[in-house]
Formats: sequence, C-alpha cells, structure tokens
Amino acid sequence: MDLIAAATADTDSGYATRVKAGHHDLTSDEPPARGGTDTGPSPTALLLAALAACTSITMRMYAEKKKWELGHIHVRVRQVKADGAEHIEREITCGAALTEDQRARLAEVAGKTPVTRTVKSGMALTTRLL
Repeated sequence: MDLIAAATADTDSGYATRVKAGHHDLTSDEPPARGGTDTGPSPTALLLAALAACTSITMRMYAEKKKWELGHIHVRVRQVKADGAEHIEREITCGAALTEDQRARLAEVAGKTPVTRTVKSGMALTTRLL
C-alpha cells in the first residue's frame, strides 16, 4: 500500500478542531449558526478548498509543460443545492488570453485533477473505531 496523503484531527471540546496535514497546522470549525466559534473553515469548506487548490496547481503544471502562459489563475468552487440535489460548481478564470483550443484542453485537465477524480469517484472509505 502506497500512502498518498495523510491528515489528523484533534479536538477536546466544542467544534474547533486542530488539523495536521503533513507538517502544516490548520484549524477547522463551524460557524456560530451551527454551534461553532468560527475559528477556521468548516470541514466542507476545507474539502472545497482542496478541490480549488488542486485545480489551480494541476492547471499550472500542465501549462508549464506546454509552455503556455496562464497568468493569474482564479478558481471558485461552491457546493450548492438545487431541486433537492447537492452538487459542486467550479468556475476557473485565467488572466492570460487563451485560444479556444487551450481553453478546451484546460477544461479537460480540470476534470481530471487528483482531487476531482477522488470527489467524483465516491472513493471507498473504511473506518475503524479504536
């Protein structure tokens, strides 16, 4: 088994949670309307942030290989509910002028980022309570 990524979460009381991803320390919480203290993004917001970051990074890597200039990349990701079903909307803006072929290829690349594939696949999850 190859480890791809790992994270831990620790909390003593309330919803504010200390998260460690690699050697990075983060905080996750819930907003006051949901009983939290808003000391960090919600777990769902962290998931969406991971999707946005992975999209931007993967597009930049692809563009560098192709020697394409993208300029500033802005990725907006939202989880919304419409007609009783939840889904994720992703909008990507690049600061550089792109051809239609480049735009089409980058849209394909965005659809195949590692986090996109994980979210879309509904990856298996096992849980053990120790």
